[in-house]
Amino acid sequence: MKHSFKGIFAALTTPFIQGNISPEKFKENIQKYNAFDLSGYVVCGSSGESVYLTDEESEKLVQTAKETASSEKKIIVGTARESTKITLEFTNRMAAFNIDAALIRTPSYFKSKMDHEALKKHYLTIADNSKVPVIIYNIPQYTGVSVDHQLIVRLSSHPNIVGIKDSSGNLTFISELIPKVPPDFSILLGAGSIILSGLIMGVSGGILRLADVAPAKCAELYKLFLEGKMDEARRLQLELVPLNKAIIQTFGISGCKYALDLLGYFGGLPRLPLLPLDEKGKEEIKNILNNLSLL
Repeated sequence: MKHSFKGIFAALTTPFIQGNISPEKFKENIQKYNAFDLSGYVVCGSSGESVYLTDEESEKLVQTAKETASSEKKIIVGTARESTKITLEFTNRMAAFNIDAALIRTPSYFKSKMDHEALKKHYLTIADNSKVPVIIYNIPQYTGVSVDHQLIVRLSSHPNIVGIKDSSGNLTFISELIPKVPPDFSILLGAGSIILSGLIMGVSGGILRLADVAPAKCAELYKLFLEGKMDEARRLQLELVPLNKAIIQTFGISGCKYALDLLGYFGGLPRLPLLPLDEKGKEEIKNILNNLSLL
């Protein structure tokens, strides 16, 4: 039986002060998140600006998360690098912190060469040698590379590949995948606007930036689904759509971090070349949070 990853995971942001990571603020944020019924946290994912972090910074964040997260929370770490060799080395370096899984996005620099066979060799090589379970990360809107159904089904049979995070937002993709993978293969959505639809179809849960800003509401949505209270769940899902759109599509990480600042967490500034939110964006974020009674 594979490790099971179910429920809502917050895709944590990385706090920066004067351009440097702040483990202290990261710790404070996690201490606040521990109060919510989240299944765990993703460290050094897309929301954590992982592509802008050094290995040493990433290691410090993982160490802080492991020291701070309550015992029932699972820790998933984004460990992808462009080469198979370096990804595997960094994955096993993070394994020393007793993390629960490595989230590994597709290589993308030579995207025209990242076909079925290249990705199969990449993921199987890592899975064969990784000291922790592997979760495939499919986020074609960032990488320009998508893992095809046939490959996911093939990889899902590997004992050390335990799931996929799909952030494509394509429910058809998911609906075609679910019947073809083993029941213990975790399918986690990265799109907060469709998490309820995914749960109804049979996904395991979600890794959501939305859960950074609205952890209680995301946890409540999952609970309502489990309890079969579908009318309440649908209403809550629809209420959350504008916030999810703002912090993902419209304003991105800058919008998410500003929302965190308003809500009593430490958001701070993104790392360059990402720019801070402008005044118009700040006003829109405030209005959305007010409409959700979060302020």
